[in-house]
Amino acid sequence: MDNPSFELQEHGLERNHSNKVLQKTYYVCKHDEKKSCSLMRIFLVCFLACLITTAIGVLILCLVYLGHYQRTSELVMNPSAPDIGKDPPQASSNNTNTVAEPRFYFMSQLTKSKVFAFEGGEIQWARYRNDPKDYTNDKEMQFGVSINRHQSKMTVGTLKIVSKGLRAPHWHFNANEHGFLLQGKAWIGVVDDGGVVTTYNVTAGQVIFFPKNTLHWVKNVGDEDCLFVLFFTTHDELSTMDVDDAFYMTPEDIASRSLKPEGGVNFIRTFKKPKEDQAVNLPKNLVELIQNASYVQSNYTDVWKYFYDLKGSKEFVFPGGIIQWARYRRNGNGLNNTEKIYSESVNSHADTLTLGTLRIKSNGLRQPHFHFNAHEMGYVISGCGQIGIVGDKPVQDFRVDIGDVFFFPIGTQHYIKSICDEDLFMILAFSTGNQLETLDMDDYFHATPDHILAQLFLKKQGEFQKIPKFAEDQAVNLP
Repeated sequence: MDNPSFELQEHGLERNHSNKVLQKTYYVCKHDEKKSCSLMRIFLVCFLACLITTAIGVLILCLVYLGHYQRTSELVMNPSAPDIGKDPPQASSNNTNTVAEPRFYFMSQLTKSKVFAFEGGEIQWARYRNDPKDYTNDKEMQFGVSINRHQSKMTVGTLKIVSKGLRAPHWHFNANEHGFLLQGKAWIGVVDDGGVVTTYNVTAGQVIFFPKNTLHWVKNVGDEDCLFVLFFTTHDELSTMDVDDAFYMTPEDIASRSLKPEGGVNFIRTFKKPKEDQAVNLPKNLVELIQNASYVQSNYTDVWKYFYDLKGSKEFVFPGGIIQWARYRRNGNGLNNTEKIYSESVNSHADTLTLGTLRIKSNGLRQPHFHFNAHEMGYVISGCGQIGIVGDKPVQDFRVDIGDVFFFPIGTQHYIKSICDEDLFMILAFSTGNQLETLDMDDYFHATPDHILAQLFLKKQGEFQKIPKFAEDQAVNLP
């Protein structure tokens, strides 16, 4: 305490040697006072530091949470969301198979998806859902987010209708529908905007077409189940209205004034809405309800606007397989008279599809290629294959089996190889109602001058003479 330098620093006063007692007393009093003030200051500083630290921590946690929330929302809802190579949004907490795999951005195991069961059949989907909780697992979500982000203009599903079952009359607000019948026999009805009814029968291997907002129905008129692969021209959630739902949502007096039945509104009140969804209908008392059924075929000029005999169409034969088409061709080139009707019908509507079947022999290859003007989606009917994709993100080759769906974004190079003993057979859909434009790997190599290839690949120009040109198209080839 008698240290002069300490006292000078503490009080800011010079030391007076002639009055030591007074100085000492003064120092002790001031020291006690300062000690109390210093403790208070320390407490306040510590308290303030704690508040600041806590605030910063809360702010950091909020920013992290906000970033995660925005990332999830963008992937699920925004078509321009970040690259698909990143982790997908999380599905509901009760979902399984939560490990993200890049292949599920391009593949859906449709046969393993949720079954929507009805009295007369069932439906399964590979599609986008607005609410992430509507996906049953993260693999379904990955595929749905991918086709939505790429604006694929395609959704795919399978429809099974048991014998005598009916896909109720309905229409789609936001999509055209193209279907391929895998099995069975069905009677189709289409009602256009002028009230003209077109009906026709369809068997396995044939194609059906329903324009957007066109009322249509599908009735199984065979003894075995009907199984359709259906493609819809939307990458958003499909919007559909069934006729029975539209009727029950209409006020009784309005329905009565519209239909003008005997008994008026009292007759309308005799309709009782079933508890079960009637999307695919088969009443238990069907025999009592129907006394006479007629499955007429309309004039062929009307039928071919909505129907195409894909199985009976021209086969394009390659060394490794066969392709058949239900498509638009400029000026009807290569089409017969009835096929031209379908071709023009598809081309006259916006956002329609090109369909085709591809059969690849065992060990055959649909060589690497890409499409200038269409996304591609396919469904495996038989066999198994290996798929390779070269796009903006690396994706390891993956296997597809019966019932699997695959997706190739526009401009993405891809190939399909048959890897089973039996042929790989698929139905393909392309998101264009115009003439499909495609470029194969061998075609773009042959179209590029040798000296350009030599400069690019750092090989002598003569080396590229080893790549032969074949008289026969090698789009689907064998080793």
